[in-house]
Amino acid sequence: MSEPQQVTDRPPVKEAGANSVDRFFRISERGSTFGREIRGGFATFFTMAYILVLNPIILGSAKDKSGHQLDAVQLTTATALVAAVMTIIMGVGGNLPLALAAGLGLNAVVAFQIAPLMSWDDAMGLIVLEGLLICVLVVTGLREAVMHAIPQPLKQAISVGIGLFIAFIGFVDAGFVSRIPDAANTTVPVQLGGTGTLAGWPMLVFCLGVLLTIGLLARKVKGAILISIVTMTALAILINSLADIKSWGLTTPSWPDKLVDAPDFGLIGHFDLFGAFGAPGVGVVTVVLLIFTLILSDFFDTMGTVVGISAEAGLLDEDGKVPNLGRVLLIDGAAAVAGGAASASSATSYIESAAGVGEGSRTGFSNLVTGGLFGLALFLTPLLTIVPLQAAAPALVAVGFLMMTQVKHIDWDRYDIAIPAFLTIAVMPFTYSITNGIGAGFLAYVVIKTVLGRAKEVHWLLWGTSALFLVYFAIDPIEQLLGAK
Repeated sequence: MSEPQQVTDRPPVKEAGANSVDRFFRISERGSTFGREIRGGFATFFTMAYILVLNPIILGSAKDKSGHQLDAVQLTTATALVAAVMTIIMGVGGNLPLALAAGLGLNAVVAFQIAPLMSWDDAMGLIVLEGLLICVLVVTGLREAVMHAIPQPLKQAISVGIGLFIAFIGFVDAGFVSRIPDAANTTVPVQLGGTGTLAGWPMLVFCLGVLLTIGLLARKVKGAILISIVTMTALAILINSLADIKSWGLTTPSWPDKLVDAPDFGLIGHFDLFGAFGAPGVGVVTVVLLIFTLILSDFFDTMGTVVGISAEAGLLDEDGKVPNLGRVLLIDGAAAVAGGAASASSATSYIESAAGVGEGSRTGFSNLVTGGLFGLALFLTPLLTIVPLQAAAPALVAVGFLMMTQVKHIDWDRYDIAIPAFLTIAVMPFTYSITNGIGAGFLAYVVIKTVLGRAKEVHWLLWGTSALFLVYFAIDPIEQLLGAK
């Protein structure tokens, strides 16, 4: 007769729900916690919530060829809806802390360059077509291959350049830095404040916000960025109620008359996929060049953002590759399609996601928070858009510093790397464009390698993309040569 089997001790039962979510998003594996992900999701939302105000202003202020304008309320709904849906899809499908919404710059191209040539439906159809073509590039593996072909030092330079770029965005959005009007007859393009000095209560809120944020970061306080945003918003509301302030910019920090407002989905589905090709007075060459410009801007803006955010979050592997890159790029392409189909302009990955990463986000779980807040914004827009730029912008300045620290990994003694890296870093903030910085770096890298007799070291995809950038930078004379202007 055999001895009775011993009953082994079983491990304590843990919460299946929490464990399954943790495993799915790999939260613990990436060194994060639910608290960090939630705080990061809030921080990302508050630093990019301005798009709920700005996108309707940009698109709503333009007229199409027939003089029609888009409704601001409908634009707000479309902007929030696309941001909510695509941010959540990116979180679940791509598992990166990377939020998406209507792309600034791209929406200006749609409003002021494309719409005046055709109807709004035709213009949004071009956006849908651009997104579909980007998805084709992803499915064929070309978009991912281009990203893998970039040398690691250039990827690090892209991250550093983006850091300076978003810090500059923070300074400009808050009014700490402003453009000097051309009428001033000066070669200096920007200045301190609006008149060369810092003045006004909104500026005080921004400056105190920067000091509070960097102080909390220096002390390694958990939730530093979010604490700063909430604290400065509360202070701004108090100041606005007591002081006579002419303008806070896009968002006034005052308690709204009503907390809930019904969304208006009237613009959803209003697009004509191939209508632009038959638009009166618009040639096929012009349409093709417009699509090319949209694709190139979207392609490399996203590439820079994905690499920069992943690097800052410590998610790049030993070869500098982004996890789940194929799915991430496909979702980003689908976001462009969704943006056009909703008449919200092309949606793309947001560099402001770096605020969430700075708060500790490392997974797509934070996107559920950010996307959920955009979903709430469909109904709670009056409440969720009371955060003034002066309260949110300090987060961008602080995150710019965090991303700048990667500059130490670049070998500045190797000119074949250092010069392209420098141009990548400098051109981004100086031209207010991620795409321009990447293009300048690529072209410099190819030229220098060729001059040094080491052209064979350049991946053939970098040759191809550099050629495209050459066309991109010379688009104006090319349009004139082809009779598109």
